[in-house]
Amino acid sequence: MLTQHNEGGLYMRSFYGALAGAGAMLLAGLSPARAATEIEFWHAMSGALGERVEELVKKFNDSQKEYVVKAIGKGTYDEVLNGTIAAYRAKRQPEIVQSNERSFLTMVNSGAIVPTSDLMAQEGHPIDASQFIAPVVSYYAIDGKLQAMPFNSSTPILFYNRDHFKAAGFDKPGATWQELEPQLDAIKAKGVSKCAMVLPGDYEWSFLENYSAVNDIPYATKRNGMDGLDTSYVFNKGKLVDQVERMKRLVSSGVMQLAGQGIIPIQLFTSGECSTIIASTASHAAVVAAAKFDWSAAELPYEQGVTPKNSVIGGAALWTLKGHSPEKYKAIAAFYDFLAKTDTQVWWHQATGYVPVTTAAYEAAKAQGYYQKNPTREIAVLQLMRGTPSDNSLGFRIGNSNQINVAIMEEVSAAFLGKKPVQQALDDAVARGNEALRRYEQLNAGKK
Repeated sequence: MLTQHNEGGLYMRSFYGALAGAGAMLLAGLSPARAATEIEFWHAMSGALGERVEELVKKFNDSQKEYVVKAIGKGTYDEVLNGTIAAYRAKRQPEIVQSNERSFLTMVNSGAIVPTSDLMAQEGHPIDASQFIAPVVSYYAIDGKLQAMPFNSSTPILFYNRDHFKAAGFDKPGATWQELEPQLDAIKAKGVSKCAMVLPGDYEWSFLENYSAVNDIPYATKRNGMDGLDTSYVFNKGKLVDQVERMKRLVSSGVMQLAGQGIIPIQLFTSGECSTIIASTASHAAVVAAAKFDWSAAELPYEQGVTPKNSVIGGAALWTLKGHSPEKYKAIAAFYDFLAKTDTQVWWHQATGYVPVTTAAYEAAKAQGYYQKNPTREIAVLQLMRGTPSDNSLGFRIGNSNQINVAIMEEVSAAFLGKKPVQQALDDAVARGNEALRRYEQLNAGKK
């Protein structure tokens, strides 16, 4: 190598010499390692669940060298969705976005997504929708093809304070509302706790939608929206009216407590202030961490004389967005394939409290003896897999449901507070909901 003694000359010649040496290596066929393909995964998990997402992604990244997933928390589900819309318009969208089950039609009808079944078949990782439990498939599949990758699925169950029930003279909660309501009255009357039940913040999901599914009652026409956008709400009739009357009765008597501003309902249970709460099975982590009393859980109560059907899911799925390179889609498919593996599903189920979304993962956890040690973790799975889903328990496919559910809870809350009779509140809720549905139908004419 030639050298010069003028300032910088030696280093520049050495640099160019190094480049020449690298060129010779390339000519000799010794190419440097290819950089891993990187993809972004926008999610709505925070706190301990956000840490589990980071851990999950690290497991995938460490399992191979071709792809790197970057998990990026973007706030709440609504914030993730709004951020995704803005990013897509600016052509800066992520590869994967987590969106809750309420936004299914928004995502499907956006024209911005690549259906999961199509992606996986194209990339050599065909995925069989039948491996997922029935309520998951009914939410995220159209004509047997998954539109999104099921990720975090949950369903509500009844958590209860065993100490309080024993103090009131009961071994456990009754299976039906006709058995449970007198128990809650007795707990309040005997002064066992300040409140016998706390109403969850998402009670439209747990007390109305899941109530209708479990008791096999229509909530909306067209199989709760599964058969088209021209669906209409019908929950202002029959047993659903009785259910809201029951809820108002419990609130008015002080048996059921509404959480105040800034108060998280599950904390009223874990603090021991309230004896029961109907909440997502994913609340297990909060209960285990904070409850300093003997607690357990049970399936959702149902009406006397009813053979209960399956409950329906909440949670979210992962959606693949259009506008990326073939290499990016290979990376996404590899990540989804990793997520669907039984070992991954079992770990995620046990680490988070969400249900295993495949039957194989449930059977594997069961074979490990996990449910013998953690019996309350199996309740949600058994409840979801109970019987064959009916037209009323397949799930809900409602346009603009995030916004509509806010309106429904405003009307029902007005009934709780004595501002409206229950029937009027439900009639008004149905009218507001159906008006929003007609707007959605008009804007999405010809779509699913």
